Amino acid sequence: MAADFRLRFGRCLLFLMTFSFSQAFYIPGWSIKSYKDNEAIPLMVNKVYSDNTQLQYAYYDLPFVCPPTGVNHAGSSLLSGQTISLNLGEVLRGDRIAQSDIELVMGKDQECNFLCSKTVTRKDLKRAREMVKDGYVAEWIVDNLPGATSFVTVDKSKKYYAAGFKMGYRDISTVGKSRYYINNHLTIVMRYRKAPGRDGDRGGKVVVGFEVYTKSIGGQRNACPADINDVEEPFELYLRPNHTDFSVQYPESSYHPPESESDMEDGATLDIPYSYSVYWREDDKIEWAHRWDLYFVNQEEGSRIHWLAIVNSLIISGALSVIVAMILARTIRTDIKSYKEAAAEDGKMRAKRRSRPASGTRTPKLTEKTGGLLEQVGDTENDADVSSDEEPLEDVSGWKLLHGDVFRAPAYGYLLAPLVGSGMQLVFMAVGLLVLSSLGVLNPSFRGGFVSVGVGLFVFAGLFSGYFSGRVYKTFGGLNWRKNTFITATLFPGLLFALIFILNLFVWAQASSTAIPFGTLVGIIMLWLCIQLPLVYAGSWYGYVRTGAWEHPTKTTTLPRQLPAQAWYIRSPHSILLAGLIPFAVIFIELLFVFQSLWQDKSGYYYVFGFLSVVSIILILTIAEVTIVTIYIKLCSEDYNWWWHSFMVGGGSAIWVFLYCVWYYFTKLHIQGFVSSLLFFSYSFMACVVYGLLCGTVGFLTAYAFVRRIYGAIKAD
Repeated sequence: MAADFRLRFGRCLLFLMTFSFSQAFYIPGWSIKSYKDNEAIPLMVNKVYSDNTQLQYAYYDLPFVCPPTGVNHAGSSLLSGQTISLNLGEVLRGDRIAQSDIELVMGKDQECNFLCSKTVTRKDLKRAREMVKDGYVAEWIVDNLPGATSFVTVDKSKKYYAAGFKMGYRDISTVGKSRYYINNHLTIVMRYRKAPGRDGDRGGKVVVGFEVYTKSIGGQRNACPADINDVEEPFELYLRPNHTDFSVQYPESSYHPPESESDMEDGATLDIPYSYSVYWREDDKIEWAHRWDLYFVNQEEGSRIHWLAIVNSLIISGALSVIVAMILARTIRTDIKSYKEAAAEDGKMRAKRRSRPASGTRTPKLTEKTGGLLEQVGDTENDADVSSDEEPLEDVSGWKLLHGDVFRAPAYGYLLAPLVGSGMQLVFMAVGLLVLSSLGVLNPSFRGGFVSVGVGLFVFAGLFSGYFSGRVYKTFGGLNWRKNTFITATLFPGLLFALIFILNLFVWAQASSTAIPFGTLVGIIMLWLCIQLPLVYAGSWYGYVRTGAWEHPTKTTTLPRQLPAQAWYIRSPHSILLAGLIPFAVIFIELLFVFQSLWQDKSGYYYVFGFLSVVSIILILTIAEVTIVTIYIKLCSEDYNWWWHSFMVGGGSAIWVFLYCVWYYFTKLHIQGFVSSLLFFSYSFMACVVYGLLCGTVGFLTAYAFVRRIYGAIKAD
């Protein structure tokens, strides 16, 4: 069986490695759109975000940018400022996409267009300075491509993109004080090429690049500057106080004094002019199907590190495979063989003892007592029961002594069954997301698709959640399966929703687009109660009523055995931590890329789902092997309380992942503010709970199959 399993795993690993080269490739032909010369192309504005905070804001909610005019522009059916319909994933990730007033025309350059002059107060300027200080960048969208800041490698051999453009910059003066400037002029460079196929023969063109170059221009009023390339000074986000003593004490060229609270209410205003330029450049080097490749930074260097992660994972998993093979091939087979030989020898001895009275009996003396027929029969039955399931053999030791207790129902089994069901639900969701992402179905052009599909898979997987929860609950001897169904459908989803709702209160107070709208929350509740709950009920009914409990190879005795003293490394807390460290060692290199994509490079995209799939397969195999070794050691110590222990050992690496999150927060991130820190640790906690449930379920089911196999083998002929 072990050889067949390794063969299947090897084929699966080879299959997934082929997709690791694809790096979540872009599927050609999806949503391709071509434009003719002089055809208008809408430009959409989305949100602003920063790597130093978890709070995002809708672009048009900012008080210092040009507000929408509400005019209907060519190329779009929406009015300026009108938002487009978003999928669930886009809403959850904080997108707020709206039509802008900027007009783009295919192939038509525009030297300079004046957009607006925004009048701002001191409070608005203070808000702008804070956002520039936090490093906020804005995201605009053209033809589903985010506007990007372009960079070139040191040797100028390669070019790559960072999605978004900075809203301003900070300059530190000679006296060590900071001044803040806003980028109020944007140069938009659109790159295009001939459309593929017949559409290109008819003059169609496709967009393959969207670059934004920023500039801060001061001195202009309600028109473009005379020469954009020759600007005397940038536009500073500052209003001098109106007090005369400040004007005398601080001349124009010196450091600006800070604004007091009284200055904030003096009614002073400042006009910020905004303008933009548009240039179209043909680029035949970039295929439309690969236009997202520029957003994937450092692909070659990252690929080498990913291969290093896979090699590291294979070494750890291979070492564990050798240990498990030794346990299965040598130790357990030897134990089972000796157990059968002892049972056969014991049976022969007892048969001889039972046959002695039949060969000739001694007449008892008058002083001896003779037993009646019932007593003789009872003695014979007791002799026969010595080798039954209820009483072990005299020369048997270790895990074989537990055959009458190993399948005893665990304490709080009514909680373990729903946790296993929720874990299977997450396993189905994770496998579906990895497969679809590795095939390229879920790619960056499908904005919000990863989250939307993940929610859909999670809801549909309620069937698997109910089925496994019902069967495990029936195996534990549970009687009220409807109560178990309700707990399964509400325990993990309820905890998740409650935590999200509490976090939403903090984000709502910050007026951030990260906050989930009330209507979306209602929709999520309806998905939960109206779709997932019935699916969990159906799966639980089938698993509990129709399929029933798993059959065990040995019978459970009435009275439990007394547990001997356990070594320190077998005790639950120590065993969980030590065993959890091994799966963490398998994934910690890949975790670095995932964390960097999630927390540091919000403008980047995680794209190597092929590598992630391979590492995930190795992780599951490692968890299964670690659980087998740990449970075998526990059973050899004559401790039959393995149900919860197998689940905890399987999910034990979640503790190390959370500690890794804490280390990453203090050493790699520069998150500022209480709400942003709260969001980071809350999201990290939720992710570790999901990871722990998923891995814990893998460990539980692996241990259950292992225990049934070895105890079934000692009863087999």
